[in-house]
Amino acid sequence: MDFLEGEVIAIDKPYEWTSFGLVAKVRWLLTQHLGRKIKVGHAGTLDPLATGVVLLCTGKATKRIDELQAQTKEYTATLRLGATTPSFDLEHDIDATYPTAHITEEAVREALCRFKGSIEQVPPAFSACKIEGKRAYKMARKGQDVVLSPKLIRIDEIELTGCRLPDEIDIRVVCGKGTYIRALARDIGLALGSGAHLTALRRTRVGDYRVEDCMTLDEATKWIESLPRPTDTTT
Repeated sequence: MDFLEGEVIAIDKPYEWTSFGLVAKVRWLLTQHLGRKIKVGHAGTLDPLATGVVLLCTGKATKRIDELQAQTKEYTATLRLGATTPSFDLEHDIDATYPTAHITEEAVREALCRFKGSIEQVPPAFSACKIEGKRAYKMARKGQDVVLSPKLIRIDEIELTGCRLPDEIDIRVVCGKGTYIRALARDIGLALGSGAHLTALRRTRVGDYRVEDCMTLDEATKWIESLPRPTDTTT
């Protein structure tokens, strides 16, 4: 392995870890291993409450970040119907409840079909999107008004994989860059004449990198620590 020339390390991000925290941890491990500083970056943020594939690029491979970010992604998610939160996930408490008795499995399947293809999506206020140079989530946490414009996204596949009505469904989504599954949950709730938010999210694939081929953070730590240290060839 040549981390300075560049490697892509695929990690199954643990629950509650930020993508930045994952980068910082691996950068520190590699710095200790190499005995010198090294560039490390991630190819696509994953929310703290989500798990799954995060690609870390080292050294010269950081030049591939844009290429890897553009890859198709796959997610599995669990939605709670009939309730919303400000962040559209479990980061915040429920702020409103809605009826669900009218929702049928057929209605869910029909609603999901509406989201396939190229669609416009308004990102969550609690997101890394920028408004006049300021991160939206920082503004939202201060209680400031956050107005984000719709963005064109692409959903290649969306399917219902579990249905526990009246208040819970599971979905699988294959999508392009810039898709917020939290915002998709919000929009599915609206399409059903109710509300919804995420209770679980897992990124299962980025391009050809699948979650079953990823290392856990513990495995990655032990792997890096077990590698032979590079020989100092300077004279």
